[in-house]
Amino acid sequence: MTTAPVNKIIPFSTVDGPGSRTSIFLQGCNLTCGYCHNPETQRLCSACGACIAKCPAGALSLRGGQVVWDPEKCVSCDTCIAVCPNRASPKIREMDARQAMAQVEKNLPFIRGITVSGGECMLHPQFLTEFCTLAKQRGLSCLLDSNGTIPFSAYPELIRVCDGVMLDVKSWSPDVFRSLTGGDNAVVKENLRFLSSQGKLEEVRIVCVDGRVDAEAVLHGAGKLLGPKAARTRLVLISFRPFGVKGPFASFTSPSAQRMLQLRETAVLAGFRSVVIK
Repeated sequence: MTTAPVNKIIPFSTVDGPGSRTSIFLQGCNLTCGYCHNPETQRLCSACGACIAKCPAGALSLRGGQVVWDPEKCVSCDTCIAVCPNRASPKIREMDARQAMAQVEKNLPFIRGITVSGGECMLHPQFLTEFCTLAKQRGLSCLLDSNGTIPFSAYPELIRVCDGVMLDVKSWSPDVFRSLTGGDNAVVKENLRFLSSQGKLEEVRIVCVDGRVDAEAVLHGAGKLLGPKAARTRLVLISFRPFGVKGPFASFTSPSAQRMLQLRETAVLAGFRSVVIK
């Protein structure tokens, strides 16, 4: 089976989709979002070795040109992440779908399903297809949390076996999107249309950062693109928080409660009916 680099598996989560779910975070991303709250998932370890001497537990070593992590020694202090100059983590496990599912099965029967996130999980479509297939065989729902920059229409088998996608729509303006992420959002808009047409748009997510994210444009643009389906689409407005953020955005403040309520009113005017503020 195909393997993928797994950054972390959270046994029980209530913020990554409906109900209690196991959340799997894959390593690596094709964007560099300024407000990313887990920037250590953006890149793969370059084996520079900067973290080895800093590890207080001696859980890291260099072997065969690679940084090797010993989970038995690790005390989860995350010093390695703090000192990494590459926005990576040495605490990665290469796992195939069966190995990942074996970890999930430890949490049965206390979960409703699984959510696979990142980084960007769609960098590993074959792994996702195999994993979602195993989830279906066990009666578990499997959702994907994606930045939407990889076309889902290119992976019909994955669309068939996954239960839905939580789609991050970071900006509507291509220029704003590029300044936030370093990428292009044309595919994001096409994914919004495609996933909705396939009944696989679990929810739309917008991280709201005052002065940097064109949230109103996203709401009006997405509402127009979805048309009548906007009323049946769950929308999550996420208040930016600086926790874990590196770089200039670390000094940004969260939007006020009043601002978030204003955005919810705009969302309703744009056609959304199920709107959640987080």
